[in-house]
Amino acid sequence: MSDESVIEFTAQVTGGQASGGPPIGPMVGPTGINIKDVVDKINDMTSEFKGLTVPIRIKLLPATKTFDIIVETPSTSSLLLKEAGAEKGSGAAGTDLIGDVSLDQVIKVSRMKKDILMAKTFKTMVKTILGTCLSIGLTVEGQNPKDIQKMIDNGEFDDKIKE
Repeated sequence: MSDESVIEFTAQVTGGQASGGPPIGPMVGPTGINIKDVVDKINDMTSEFKGLTVPIRIKLLPATKTFDIIVETPSTSSLLLKEAGAEKGSGAAGTDLIGDVSLDQVIKVSRMKKDILMAKTFKTMVKTILGTCLSIGLTVEGQNPKDIQKMIDNGEFDDKIKE
């Protein structure tokens, strides 16, 4: 089969809630591939991101009526907002706080983003996620994320931050 017969597109879906409507249905329908099968697989693969906007890539092979789905990780801020139980980030992150997360939650998000973050060490990845906490108005363990970053630099969480 030549590459010409592969149709590839990207879409944004709500985790676990994709439907046969746009953007998926109009792209899949004309290929003769069963839309319900595609949607069911997307929902299964994105169920852990329930309620979050999830970027996906879909590869359709009309000649064989097969498809492949690649699920990408939601944005760091979306993952942190979910952990904090917040709807949206602060409009004035330096002054208006929207919630608090634990360091364990920051580490969890760091692990989810591990394949995407361009950091040399896991400790640096965690510090990067802490920077996002700061920019969306979250405190960590009731403290300013910058203070947690300094504590990490001083080795205070070496027992927790291992990879």
